[in-house]
Amino acid sequence: MVARGRFLSPAVLAWFRTPGSVWWGFAAVHLFFLGWMFSFFVHGDTFSDTEQYRQWALLGYNPAQLHGSISPWVYPVLAQLPIFAANMFGPSLYLLGWTLIITALDAVALAFLTRGRRARNGIAPAWFWLFFTVFMGFLSFARVEGITAPIVIVALLYAAERPGVAAVLLAVATWVKVWPAAVVLPLLIASARRVRVFVWGVVVSASVAGATVASGAGAHLLDFAVNQGERGMQLEATFSTPWVWLSVFGLGGSKIADNVAINSTEVYGPGAPVAAQLMQPLLIVAAAAGVLLMVWALRRGAERAELLLEGSLLMVSAFIVFNKVGSPQFIVWLAPVVVAGLVHDWDRWKVPATLLMGIAFTTFVIYPLFYTPLIHANPAMAAVLTIRNVLLVTLLVWAVRRTAELGRRAPGPRRPGRSR
Repeated sequence: MVARGRFLSPAVLAWFRTPGSVWWGFAAVHLFFLGWMFSFFVHGDTFSDTEQYRQWALLGYNPAQLHGSISPWVYPVLAQLPIFAANMFGPSLYLLGWTLIITALDAVALAFLTRGRRARNGIAPAWFWLFFTVFMGFLSFARVEGITAPIVIVALLYAAERPGVAAVLLAVATWVKVWPAAVVLPLLIASARRVRVFVWGVVVSASVAGATVASGAGAHLLDFAVNQGERGMQLEATFSTPWVWLSVFGLGGSKIADNVAINSTEVYGPGAPVAAQLMQPLLIVAAAAGVLLMVWALRRGAERAELLLEGSLLMVSAFIVFNKVGSPQFIVWLAPVVVAGLVHDWDRWKVPATLLMGIAFTTFVIYPLFYTPLIHANPAMAAVLTIRNVLLVTLLVWAVRRTAELGRRAPGPRRPGRSR
């Protein structure tokens, strides 16, 4: 026995601290999911949302058809790139193509974590990411989040030294799925080169918009925003918790039911429609409050690198907590920020890392394990969902408090560094 590993020898512990060990772990985790997906694509099937992606890919680039296909188009325009590319082996092997694309992107992110100057500080965070993937892989390998998460990891690792590159990566990721915009805002605030960040973000966005208009699809450029408007309170959303319990006890005519029009499971009951209408303004208010807090902390002299990371966690957590959608794959949004935080300061980020692993585990219990009992208002699963949502709120509170501390513990007011 050894002091720092009752069941592992010093040699084994030392091996786990090497980049090579992480790559073996990467291979094991990704081969497991590839093998699990094999049971689907060997029969020409897909898994979860990849069936919608395959339908969109078969329609080709036709925004009018995409809008009226199996499900309304709910993603920004660049999501079509991986969705179409996954059809590289044909429709029957669509899931294989999708899985390989995500595996390749994950490998790129892992390389950035374990090579060069991050070869030492990135090993433990890389292991954390792999364990997180064990629980969340059933979602990240079947959703667009699996495309954007590794891109955001690389962007955050680049942010301090090359904010222009980070801005390009985040802008591209945002045009695949909107959530990376929650990281763009802290980057704009915390970076000493915010003008460069802004310019590159505008260049990427203008290029995407220009290409979309030139292709004749300009009228559908913002479909991803418009098609979200008719949603009610989704079952897993944090603010849906009261109606989940009302449904469990059968009070006030509350129920959990499918919104067939947008392929979503939502809660219904007294006040639920009003709550759904209020969530968008609440999210805007929460985002504005987060921006003001970060600006205050910066003016008080907060460390820019830490402000970027904790501000990103604050904004991404707020995007989840104050969201009326709350799909389980949203938890994948948190991983890139926590992984980058662990690389920056392992001790400071142990608490959110622990919270996130608890969130990932409870989400795994919800989906894919026991989602059917949940939609039938099973009390045990309602309790699991409640625990998960409490952990999400706790994570947001941690991010708010830590961001505020960055300002309070700073030496005093000072002028922010000049942008260039």
